[in-house]
Amino acid sequence: MVGKDDIAGDSRPVGGGSIPGSGGAPAFSLTLPQPSALPVLIAVPHAGRHYPGSLLERMRNPGFAALKLEDRYADLLGEAVAKATGAALLVAHAPRAMIDLNRGTDDVDWDMFLRARSARIGSYTPGLRARAGLGLIPRRLPGMGELWKQRHHEDELDARIAAIHDPYHQALGEALLTLRERWGAALLIDLHSMPPLTGRGAARGAEFVLGDRFGASCHGALVASCFGYFAQSRSTAAHNRPYAGGYVLERHAAPDAGIHALQLEIDRSCYLDSQLAEPGPGIGPMIELLSGLVRRLAGEVAELGQTASGPGWAAAAE
Repeated sequence: MVGKDDIAGDSRPVGGGSIPGSGGAPAFSLTLPQPSALPVLIAVPHAGRHYPGSLLERMRNPGFAALKLEDRYADLLGEAVAKATGAALLVAHAPRAMIDLNRGTDDVDWDMFLRARSARIGSYTPGLRARAGLGLIPRRLPGMGELWKQRHHEDELDARIAAIHDPYHQALGEALLTLRERWGAALLIDLHSMPPLTGRGAARGAEFVLGDRFGASCHGALVASCFGYFAQSRSTAAHNRPYAGGYVLERHAAPDAGIHALQLEIDRSCYLDSQLAEPGPGIGPMIELLSGLVRRLAGEVAELGQTASGPGWAAAAE
């Protein structure tokens, strides 16, 4: 984790939330330099690797399932880039198998639970992600089937929301407001990794997928700058397909109010070994590439903040 002397200002990480069944381990860590060096926050919601024993015991194939669910070592990328650039950093330690921080709290497959409250279900139909097995609590993976040996209890879901999901998103929202207050604008880079894109379509073989919810979450100039940077770096990038951004962008992006958000997916084979399990020789070049992107975007976000009128943010927030 980034230390106090690594970047400008007081940048000690602060733990937040807690992982149920872990003996009080923090659900996430936030590093927010004071004063901030850049108007950028890097968030890594899917790389958590703190698995309580009680969770592993209930998984059918914990080692393989965890590897497939995680954005494997994306936190190492985020930490190194934050250290190199001075960007703020929010890293989840709670594993995605326990709760998915890029899903809304209503994106639940209630068939996973031993007994669900009728008041909660009603005429409820699971969302597309939950029906696909990747809702708030993941249920299944392609090629693996069911992840769990038994159904969950509803009070477990409530505990995970209260201890992990709610405090994570509160910390994320407050950090973005702090950055906007200083710079006039702020950028969230929601950092993810993806398996190699080998199927058909325009995104086939892309090393990066940039998601902005089809223009809804970020100023177009920042998106164009990203693609210009990747082109100069001779890196292949796709836009919104197959990943346009999820709940994190939906909840926190407010470009009209000076808070911009991008979801950045990175091909794991670019920085992991051939088994996509451990850091590989590409991790150093990837850190350097991402650091350059963050510095470039930081300058442009600062310019957006300078050209915006202060009262406009208050009006937009209302």
